[in-house]
Amino acid sequence: MQKYVKTAALYIIVAIFVAIGLYFVVKKDTYLAFALPIVIGILLLYVFSLDKVLLLVAFITPLSINIQSLNVRLALSLPAEPLLAGLLVIFMAKYLYERKFDVKIASYPISIVIYIMFIWMILTTITSEMPLVSVKFVVSRLWFIIPAYFMCAVLFKDPKNINRFIWLHIAGLVIVVFYTIINHAKHGFDGDTAHWVMTPFYNDHTAYGAILAICIVLCAAYLFMPNMKRYRRLGVVIVFCILIAAIILSFCRASWISLIAAIGVLVCVLLKIKFKYIAVVAAVLIGLFFVFQQQIFDTLAKNDQDASGNVVENIKSMTNISTDASNLERINRWNSAFRMFEERPVVGWGPGTYQFVYAPFQESKNKTIISTNSGDMGNAHSEFIGALAEQGVAGSLIVVALVVAFMYCGLMTYRRAKNKESKVLVLGATLALLGYFVHGTLNNFLDTDKLAVPVWSCMAIIAAIDCYHADKTDFYETNELSERQ
Repeated sequence: MQKYVKTAALYIIVAIFVAIGLYFVVKKDTYLAFALPIVIGILLLYVFSLDKVLLLVAFITPLSINIQSLNVRLALSLPAEPLLAGLLVIFMAKYLYERKFDVKIASYPISIVIYIMFIWMILTTITSEMPLVSVKFVVSRLWFIIPAYFMCAVLFKDPKNINRFIWLHIAGLVIVVFYTIINHAKHGFDGDTAHWVMTPFYNDHTAYGAILAICIVLCAAYLFMPNMKRYRRLGVVIVFCILIAAIILSFCRASWISLIAAIGVLVCVLLKIKFKYIAVVAAVLIGLFFVFQQQIFDTLAKNDQDASGNVVENIKSMTNISTDASNLERINRWNSAFRMFEERPVVGWGPGTYQFVYAPFQESKNKTIISTNSGDMGNAHSEFIGALAEQGVAGSLIVVALVVAFMYCGLMTYRRAKNKESKVLVLGATLALLGYFVHGTLNNFLDTDKLAVPVWSCMAIIAAIDCYHADKTDFYETNELSERQ
């Protein structure tokens, strides 16, 4: 009898749902009611299986679509950001109720830099030129970092979840890659159309190229993963080739530079060159750039090769600061940021405010054919310079400290790890992050879910492997102590 009651109840619920759906289709001309089961399913995941929501975020982020309104100064990526916001609410409620969090992750060096970052963001929000914009910026940064770093670090106590998260994200990206290549093919793989054929999933080819570079590094790491079945390794090779083709067709020069930088550090690691020597060389090169910057710019000004569909010409155009509009506009944005910094060097203009306040700081001689005063063409095009303008010198130094923290933790964990899986994954995550922040000298995307989720989750991989997996001889061995925590 109980079986029949359950069956009858199911039919009644389905009938009610279909009736409601048909009503909205006929009377309201909308199909949104049919999304109700999906919404209910996701809500149930929040209640009963939060780890599945994190894995869903990994897959759905590349497929999310950005909805932007400059009138209310709001941009939202659907459905990824609402899912991330929900995770933030659950995390805060759980923490307030339990009053505890994993001590190893909470006290990890990367976590400490994150705390300092948020403290300084809150202080500069108080002094912000546009407090409401800065509050929105800080809140959005919270719903990126809390789920993608703190919650993922705990999720990654189970090493299998590291693999699941990475490959779900890559799977979502591969769907976008096929969409982009098909769309690009319709236009004859033209170099100009390469800038927008990935829309609506990515705003332009720079963000698309940045995530491709990250996933190429992570995918390449799996080529060296031990004890992998032959058919899986073949799958990795196929995906790797797809991503390589995609980054070539993206014509994103900054992403190519980021891959070269990652390969350079990989060579240093394989040659067992110590981290301090790498840091010293990097510091010396940066110092030499500032000392001889005038001579360098004079030399670069002689290059008049514009970006094109030809790969060789596109590489040459990377250093064209005489006629290439993209490069010239980037310099215009940087100069504007430096002028903003000179006016407010300590606290800056406030987190997230650059695109709304930089227009008066542009000089007519620096403007290009793609310059704008409306704040609708991106930010300062640099994670470091953007922070300098918005949060003063301390804000930029915090970004540098974050880079030093993940590089040091990643390379130290790689050296002391007792199992090869930990070595491969932590080195892959570290090199992927390095590639992003090299890219981040020329662009900034950490205020978007498209790059924030993979970047902060790569830091979570480093933290989780260092805290839970590096000391194990068997990567997939159950850590009972971690499970109890």
